Amino acid sequence: MADTLGERISALLKSTGMQQQTLAKIAGVTEASVSHYIKGDRIPRANVLSRIATALNTTSDYLMNGNSPASKNEIVYATRLIARNVHQMSKEEKIEIMSILFEKE
Repeated sequence: MADTLGERISALLKSTGMQQQTLAKIAGVTEASVSHYIKGDRIPRANVLSRIATALNTTSDYLMNGNSPASKNEIVYATRLIARNVHQMSKEEKIEIMSILFEKE
């Protein structure tokens, strides 16, 4: 398990196949800043940390503390994430989410 913020960001970048440059663009910071976060030279501000977490499909709490969200918290987090981004979603993306929710088990 990754012990530091930088190790967790690095591991998530690797697992998602995302490049530091892409993460920097999404988070609204320079690629050098992302590199500093990974090295442990800097800690991102709360708003940047939140954007990094969203980009990497995780939570700020996990990035900072290594705490994986509990199942119920994941549902709350997913609900908030969808609500926060619904205006940016295409009709097809909304239909896809609905089909997932109504899928028979």
